[in-house]
Amino acid sequence: MAIAAMSTIVEWYDFTLYLYFVTVLARVFYGGGAGSVGLALAGFAISYLMRPLGATVLGVYGDRHGRRRAMMVSMAIMTVAMALIAALPTRAMAGPLAGWLLLALRCVMAFAVGGEYTGVVAYLVEGAPPPRRGLVASLASAASQIGGLLAAGVSAAVVLSFSPDTLENWGWRVPFLIGAVLAGMIWIARSRMAESPEFTTAQTAGEIAANPLALALGAERAGVLRGFSISSLGSISYYVGMTFIPAFLVASGAMAEGQALELSTLAALMYIAVSPIAGMASDRFGRKPVMIAIALTGAVTSTALFPVMAHGGTALALCGALVLAATSGSWSAVAASTTSEQFSSSARLSGLALGVTSATAVFGGLSPYLAQKAIGFTGGAWAPGAMIAVVAACVVPVLATMPETAPRVLARKARPILG
Repeated sequence: MAIAAMSTIVEWYDFTLYLYFVTVLARVFYGGGAGSVGLALAGFAISYLMRPLGATVLGVYGDRHGRRRAMMVSMAIMTVAMALIAALPTRAMAGPLAGWLLLALRCVMAFAVGGEYTGVVAYLVEGAPPPRRGLVASLASAASQIGGLLAAGVSAAVVLSFSPDTLENWGWRVPFLIGAVLAGMIWIARSRMAESPEFTTAQTAGEIAANPLALALGAERAGVLRGFSISSLGSISYYVGMTFIPAFLVASGAMAEGQALELSTLAALMYIAVSPIAGMASDRFGRKPVMIAIALTGAVTSTALFPVMAHGGTALALCGALVLAATSGSWSAVAASTTSEQFSSSARLSGLALGVTSATAVFGGLSPYLAQKAIGFTGGAWAPGAMIAVVAACVVPVLATMPETAPRVLARKARPILG
């Protein structure tokens, strides 16, 4: 279970690493100059659309053949893709073909990543002691931010260790090679993992669905809709309330780039710290009340916090960023177990792919862009927070009608009254 939880580090290491090195990659693969960064970012956005496809294909495979085998396949693809990126010819070597090869490998990487997180969460939920599912599943969410921090640390070390010429000649390959080695080590560790006990039980009983995708879209489609709703708020909270913050603060003149990146590091640490606390709270008090409380908190505070961060000075900007990070981290931590519990083991990975991953594709990749456009259209710093608030307001009714799934709470309600 620890190996499974920590493997999300690789997913977010790669995600964050590309964004940190996007200006270098723009020069190396797209020739530099006006528009090259846009091409590199466009490639990132295009590859992002491969996530739902990867989640669906690997999800169906995992529902038919086991969580462990699906996670082995996804990590093997990630290992090879990162190693090949590190070995790619540059534009100086191969001309425009170099940029196309980078885009192709980013699509392969996104395909594998699409099935990674859902497989890990399902494995953790199915292997955890029922009273501790929320806590155990929250570790995958926390580990994702560790991957982001690792990418930041490696990026800083590489940039500081090499001259600009060396960095563009071959130094940029080092962090991708480190990622490939890390992914390979996790693949080896995964080869010794046991299969999920729930899947093993279903397999022994002959209860493996012949068409898990049809089952998810049919008898369990309510779970798909709930998963989409839950993930939509998680995605916009993270991508607007976390990743967009440094650019927002720099663009509004609240602080310099270095300060904004330092602030984002502290926000990531807050995200990690609150994740297990929120997971434990959902085990104790139930998924529904905890998620409703987090959603209402986000709806009330987000619109007010963005203007405060833009115009209130460094201390208030830090406080606002930490509150948004705590809200985002808490939501993602509880969502990990809640979305998985919406499905039977027969269609769990397929259902998560259809609901959770598709929502991430819709509300994740475009959210920072739309937030920036919303500021320009309204002229108000409150616009990004209002986006979060609107989604939260739409999700609360879904939560209110959602059945409680926390095993400890269900057992407490089912306990007979003696007297």
